[in-house]
Amino acid sequence: MQQNSFYEYKLENGIQLIFKQNLSEIAHIGFIVNAGSRDEYAGELGLAHFIEHTLFKGTKKRKAYQIINRLEDVGGELDAYTTKEDTFLTATFLNSYLERAIELISDIAFNSIFPEKEIEKEKEVVIDEINSYKDNPSELIFDEFENVIFNDHPLGKDILGTVESVKSLSTKKIRGFIKRNYGTNEMIVSVIGNYNFEFVKKFFIKYFSTIEINNVKNNRNKKVVFHKQEIIKLKDTFQTHCIIGGLAYNTYHKNRISLILLNNLLGGQGMNSLLNMSLRETNGLVYNVESNYVNYNDTGYWSIYFGGDKENLEKSISLVNKILKNIRDTEITSAKLEKIKKQLLGQLAISSENYSDYVFSMAKSKLTFGKVNTTEEIASFINSITKKTLLETANEIYNEQNMSVLIYRGG
Repeated sequence: MQQNSFYEYKLENGIQLIFKQNLSEIAHIGFIVNAGSRDEYAGELGLAHFIEHTLFKGTKKRKAYQIINRLEDVGGELDAYTTKEDTFLTATFLNSYLERAIELISDIAFNSIFPEKEIEKEKEVVIDEINSYKDNPSELIFDEFENVIFNDHPLGKDILGTVESVKSLSTKKIRGFIKRNYGTNEMIVSVIGNYNFEFVKKFFIKYFSTIEINNVKNNRNKKVVFHKQEIIKLKDTFQTHCIIGGLAYNTYHKNRISLILLNNLLGGQGMNSLLNMSLRETNGLVYNVESNYVNYNDTGYWSIYFGGDKENLEKSISLVNKILKNIRDTEITSAKLEKIKKQLLGQLAISSENYSDYVFSMAKSKLTFGKVNTTEEIASFINSITKKTLLETANEIYNEQNMSVLIYRGG
């Protein structure tokens, strides 16, 4: 078995397995379902995230404390999180506990009973989470900016919901959402560990083949209408926070990788990004600056965030606009293009060694594209990007008409 290979298997009910061998004592399992906060109906705001919480509150054969202890008793970890489009369960454990982990994930995903008493207790936990989030403007501004970008579109709604919407959630709403969105044709189980594939497949079949077929079709066809806006809000904070951005490519767009490369150059992971070198290192105007590109099935958005003293706000915005104009107007040199390609390839290679994250990426890629690209295939995509494509992408995405601004001005 080659360590870089991916092995796949599909059950008759539609649930798929993808496996990658890793020569380690630690194994990882991910379970992803193509259902997130954008799939909520009116009156369900925050429901997808709330389900993620309540999946751990009891199954047909386990109490909540038994779920928690099942892996923790042997040193393992169990976690979950929700995005706008996905719900993900994950487990990390010693290799010898593969069957225990697969059985537990299956039990949680399909046998949770959502007892009313536990639901009421968990509402208070989520409400506390919402309130604590409001106390962190550097995080809150991202959620509000998505609402600015997407307006009344489901993608603009807060994943956590509101205090009022969470209070209105119930077992009936939970079951309705799951029946409507948790399709067996939209589920992937991903496994990374030091196993033979047939060994993994045996337990996958044992615990997932008996799940009843539930084929669903996502109804994600509401068009996004972008309106350029500039919004300033006064906040009782010492720092001022600012986000600039607009719409971007969807997950399937041919220039998606080109935009990823541009974003990395602009304000990605490296401290040598254009934004960090200009706003922080050279001019000392901000304490944090970054750029992001988030893609969804049918749309996406780009953003630049920085936080610093309110006295430096206008100069910081001016420098951001100058950098964006330069990216739009000037074709990158061949030497610079090769340099930023190598940087991105190196970052991707390093991140692929973080298997607790990679098990999600693997499942998401299989769910979205029907396959997981090898390191060599990804390198081929990146290396095929030309200077002309980068310039076209910059002018299409970073143009002034596709640019809204949200500012939290500190007192």
